[in-house]
Amino acid sequence: MTKIVQLQKSSKSAGGAALRLHNAFLESDIDSYILTLYADENDTERIIFPRKISKFISFLNNKINIHISRNINKEFGLFSYTFLGNDVSKIQSIREADIIYLHWVQGEFLNLYNYRKLAELGKPVIIFMHDMWSFTGGCHYSFSCLKYQTECYDCQIFPKHKHHDLSAKGFAKKKKLYSRYENFYFVSPSKWLYDCAKDSSLIRSKPVFHIPNILDETLFKPIDKVIAKRLFNLIEDDLVIAFGAVSINSPYKGWEYLQQALENLKNDTTLKSIVVLIFGKGLNSQIAEKIPFRTKFTGYLKDEYSAVMVYNAADVFVTPSLADNLPTTVLESLSCGTPVVGFNVGGIPEMITHKKNGYLAKYKDPDDLANGIRYCLEHNIKGELLPEFKKSNTLKKHFELFNYILK
Repeated sequence: MTKIVQLQKSSKSAGGAALRLHNAFLESDIDSYILTLYADENDTERIIFPRKISKFISFLNNKINIHISRNINKEFGLFSYTFLGNDVSKIQSIREADIIYLHWVQGEFLNLYNYRKLAELGKPVIIFMHDMWSFTGGCHYSFSCLKYQTECYDCQIFPKHKHHDLSAKGFAKKKKLYSRYENFYFVSPSKWLYDCAKDSSLIRSKPVFHIPNILDETLFKPIDKVIAKRLFNLIEDDLVIAFGAVSINSPYKGWEYLQQALENLKNDTTLKSIVVLIFGKGLNSQIAEKIPFRTKFTGYLKDEYSAVMVYNAADVFVTPSLADNLPTTVLESLSCGTPVVGFNVGGIPEMITHKKNGYLAKYKDPDDLANGIRYCLEHNIKGELLPEFKKSNTLKKHFELFNYILK
């Protein structure tokens, strides 16, 4: 039996991708484990942890990252350069594994030296890319910057414009690491990120595979919308627009464009009784004051059942992301039968068929975002998960990957 160990800083990171894949492996009789720094109270079996000092090292790394990021251009998002790390190569489950998956481990958990120690075990190491970090100098999304295609330096994130900055150092370290070991494999959830990876100078010659994030459509499914609305003290005639983000003020999530789109809809007399349903962190009264409709905040959703209720209570889900890979919220909403409106960027157009199960708006165009919301509501568009994102098809791709790398 193939034994898999997936490494993840937190079981909730990257939309819980590692945990969902872990549970799917267990259901398929794959001997799977997750090694994580932080686990959720709802986590299932076979969750293991590194040594206790690892959390302290993570804490120090976070402090260092805050320090080096204090003057960055926040409009370009996160930059991760892990100075300290945790050597997990001696943990028994790692040494006994046939395949190692690396998910969201950068920033505070593993550094590139720890990557090297894992590669030296001689086992296949699959780097599951949840953003662009694996082939850039340290940014998680490069936006319009294409330096990763040749060599990172003078990063737009750092305002002082030094040629040999942290992006150059991070890029050089990754180049040395990837060129030294042949047992690194890269997986991209979206075709968009796959194309970016194949254009990058760091891993264009490495084996890169396209496998979407996994979703359990037996859990994320349509239920009676009237009942779902009642759970949030809404009535059947309310037109519910849902929006969610871990951090609503993230430079990636485009909140300001949704705000402008809602202002546009305020003047539409054909749409009555609109309610905006928002879930996630960073929600406050100042945000509520900027929304011209009734607003309900659910706060952070602690389990997937709560998320199912939110999607089913919504008549349309909006994802105004400015940079995103393959957001699980889109898959979840579509699987629950709720249409999605989003910008035509990243991996989002791979999930939305324009005017069929949602609406693809012009990038950074709040008026077209409003048009998309209006179109879905007026035409009673239904969400639908495309066949390639079904759980059975995703698992099949992972099994094909196992066969390829274990030959």
